[in-house]
Amino acid sequence: MPNLKTKYLGLNLKNPLIVSSSGLTNSVDKIKKLQDAGAGAVVLKSLFEEQINHETSDILRYNDYPEAIDYIRNYAKSNSIEEYLELIEKCKKSTDIPIIPSINCISITDWTSFAKSAENAGADALELNVYIIPTNKFEKAEYYENKYLEIVRKVKSIVKIPVSIKLGYHFTNLLNMAEQIASLGVNGVVLFNRFYEPDIDIENMRIVAADVFSSVADIRHSLRWVGMLSNRISKLDISASTGIHDGKGVVKQLLAGAAAVQLCSTLYKNGFEQIGVILSELEKWMEFKGFTNINDFKGKLNYQEIKNPAIYERAQFMKYFSNIE
Repeated sequence: MPNLKTKYLGLNLKNPLIVSSSGLTNSVDKIKKLQDAGAGAVVLKSLFEEQINHETSDILRYNDYPEAIDYIRNYAKSNSIEEYLELIEKCKKSTDIPIIPSINCISITDWTSFAKSAENAGADALELNVYIIPTNKFEKAEYYENKYLEIVRKVKSIVKIPVSIKLGYHFTNLLNMAEQIASLGVNGVVLFNRFYEPDIDIENMRIVAADVFSSVADIRHSLRWVGMLSNRISKLDISASTGIHDGKGVVKQLLAGAAAVQLCSTLYKNGFEQIGVILSELEKWMEFKGFTNINDFKGKLNYQEIKNPAIYERAQFMKYFSNIE
């Protein structure tokens, strides 16, 4: 039987399947079930500072005592953070797979203070869930990119555990951004973040949320960049995310150079047992190809290894589909 063990962020994983940050990873019971189903690691559901502030505002809306506002705001925030830290501690006591908290904060102070608290609670690593929407037309791209780097720099200065950052693909030069992140000592990147996207209900003329689940076709968003980053930014471990629904998707990302993959939508659609199905598909493929461990084929089809790396650079349809009417 093939050996599926791998390393991600310096952590030893029994296999490359990580359950990504979601409602699937918000309780000890669920995480124990994910471990039993075969998950190699889990990323806890993100703690969003913005959500805490929003929930606090809802409470304050019905409060007639202005002098209590600061107390209520601090209490609500402290209570949410304490619950999250307790989740980390309980997961570490109840499971033996790596537990990776995910945080999304607004202020630099909160990024660093929570990161340190999560480390103290026993986290094996941290995933920084960062996305800054460029809403000011007068600011240059560099202004927003520097915000990412400032967050990373501050967090890395205060924690010793491995740190990864979950990125979107809306960067002018993703390779350069990854290089700068690596230079700050970050251990890995998650490609890519799946964001809330708006849709319009034309019947009721209102803004609604688009479909939150990925499809198999969505793997194309990350496959190109996993293949390009995996050998050109060697200091970073890559966790591929979005569109990975079966064993084929896992194999593709590992061949492109990913150290691990993150699963979410396929588990919502097919249940936790899908983890075992995917692991079985991965093992069968490895046996068929004669590979005994992940490193035998990891990165064999990345940017450096293939004969024509321009395939990863191709952005237009002209060469491959010009005959399609």
